[in-house]
Amino acid sequence: MASKRPVKILDFFKEFERFIRDSKTGRRLQINGKRLSAGTIASYTHSLNLVRRFCEREDRALRIRPVRWLNTQEMTVERNYWKRFYQGFTRYLYDECGYYDNYVGLSVKNIRVFFNYLNNERILGIGDFHKQFYIRKEDIAIFPLMPEELKFLIHDKPFEEKLKYRMKEVKDFFVFGCTVGLRFSDLNALKKGHIRQVNDQRYLVVRSRKTETDSLVKLPPYAVAIISKYGRYKSRLLPPFNIVNINKFIKRLLDLAGFTHPVQLTRMKRGESVPFKSINPALKQPRFCDVASTHTMRRTAITCCP
Repeated sequence: MASKRPVKILDFFKEFERFIRDSKTGRRLQINGKRLSAGTIASYTHSLNLVRRFCEREDRALRIRPVRWLNTQEMTVERNYWKRFYQGFTRYLYDECGYYDNYVGLSVKNIRVFFNYLNNERILGIGDFHKQFYIRKEDIAIFPLMPEELKFLIHDKPFEEKLKYRMKEVKDFFVFGCTVGLRFSDLNALKKGHIRQVNDQRYLVVRSRKTETDSLVKLPPYAVAIISKYGRYKSRLLPPFNIVNINKFIKRLLDLAGFTHPVQLTRMKRGESVPFKSINPALKQPRFCDVASTHTMRRTAITCCP
């Protein structure tokens, strides 16, 4: 009788790093044949780092066993192994990190995508245990500026003069975003070549990176005045920001503007609604400025007509 073939043990972290490399270099593509975006790859990296921190906290290694040569009892052990991982990891994200359903769900989704890559692209036969990882989602309320609030940011010169230089750049970026309604990634990538002038009127012409749809936006005079300030940039239309800093800056800007009225906001944890806590522990309710972000720009553009 032939002896049983030994089962190869795969290192979770080394395999996940290869998964990220293959996604970054183009060896792994989207279903439609296009390369994955930098944002998607960054999301994979964040999820990997979360798993690292969880394993370090638990003082545990994480391994993957191909299932081809496992018997029924060993398959049960393996299924329970990944079930315990999922339960412990999500408990860590909810209870220790304080994350809500959307972020926990994204991390779990990325791990499931990684396991699918091992099965479908690497043909390693690691089983379907990851299908028991439930992905939660939530719809987050986004509060737009009221028309009078946007007009204040556009036209109030005494307020602008009180701002430090970087916050003036934040205000310009935010107001322009509230006007044209682009996603942050598209707004941050705008070049001078995206401006088209017809007679005395300027238009913004841009293709969305996410949806690959074209937009043509007629720019009001105040938006033209904003981009005229930044002629020092060789090709950029607006000052550059990264997503983490701009969200912090937007909160600070609206705080300085006095947009501090309390708002009722709930988030979802484990599928249940829980009150969203203010970033200021002294406050019982979050303020409007506390929940503002780059999403506020797009929602404001949809709802406001300055």
